[in-house]
Amino acid sequence: MQTATLFDLPDIQTLQEAPVAPAPTKPKRKARTVHVSVPFEPSTTVPDELIRDADWVVVSSSGGKDSQAMLSYVVRRAKALGMLHKVVVVHADLGRAEWDGTRELAELQARLAGVSRFEVVQAANADFLERVEIRYGKLKAKAEKEARDAGEDPSTVTVPPAWPSSSARWCTSDLKRGPIRTLYTRLTDELAHLGRPVRILACIGQRAAESDQRAKLAAVEIDRGASNGKRHVTTWRPIHSWSDRKVWREIARSRLPYHPAYDWGNRRLSCVFCVLGCNNDLVNGARRVPKLAAAFARTEVKVGADFKKGLSMAEIIRRAAALEKAEGPAARPPVGTAMAEHVGRAVATKYRNRQTVLYGLAA
Repeated sequence: MQTATLFDLPDIQTLQEAPVAPAPTKPKRKARTVHVSVPFEPSTTVPDELIRDADWVVVSSSGGKDSQAMLSYVVRRAKALGMLHKVVVVHADLGRAEWDGTRELAELQARLAGVSRFEVVQAANADFLERVEIRYGKLKAKAEKEARDAGEDPSTVTVPPAWPSSSARWCTSDLKRGPIRTLYTRLTDELAHLGRPVRILACIGQRAAESDQRAKLAAVEIDRGASNGKRHVTTWRPIHSWSDRKVWREIARSRLPYHPAYDWGNRRLSCVFCVLGCNNDLVNGARRVPKLAAAFARTEVKVGADFKKGLSMAEIIRRAAALEKAEGPAARPPVGTAMAEHVGRAVATKYRNRQTVLYGLAA
């Protein structure tokens, strides 16, 4: 048997020049192109000009105080311009994840404000908690595949959190922004006879005072992601610069009813349990909606991660139970309690009396 010698082996240069099989690469996603007709910058930032130029003024309403104040403000300006017919109020229904009565309240606020068209959109197939569990399954499968490809034990992988966070707010895109865009499509089709891109003014109640991230947002900008050759969507944040006090003064002036969760002590509305909500809001939600809190706790176990980083739903439930034991069942304070903290007791009392006379809603 002949043994290979050093001289029988290929030299280093030959090895370096030998073709190497390329590493497998993932197929690249096709880059989304924005239609050439979509502008980069809005043509104006003047409120009345924005309303005049729009074919539709779409007000997104969560039923919360900021949406409510924005609705009142936008409707007031549209009425003064004789363009109230352009205004459409849309509510993204979050199902069991949102406070009871939120959808009905958003519709009532729109009707009382004088808006005749109220639309409800909702994500198909799965609600928030179901989406968390589906997301966990996908993240787990991906992590296990990557481990196997690397020759590692897939049973030891760490799965990224499936819950949304401040840096991964997939819940907003899945449950709100996406469904609302389906309304944009319908509204665009209704005005297809114009023979040009339909101009949609999307009004959102985000305020700079809410967070550093929202403070960086522009009051007016083109939503290039929602725009295409058939529609141009301009995002307008009418109350971006408003303080809490100004929001509550607008609510008092409008006389529109607001959600009782604020009188219970909540700072935010819409989802009962929001990962961006303060601890007080979360505990308050667990006291008021214990069945939903229990469902969140069960999902925590399934996905192996706390609902909020550093604060599990199990702990939120424990804190709620401790308060119930110490204080008894949570009772609803009088209407206007939250308002009084910002604009004074006299204004709040006047507002509450008007609620009784106009709608019979005061408790």
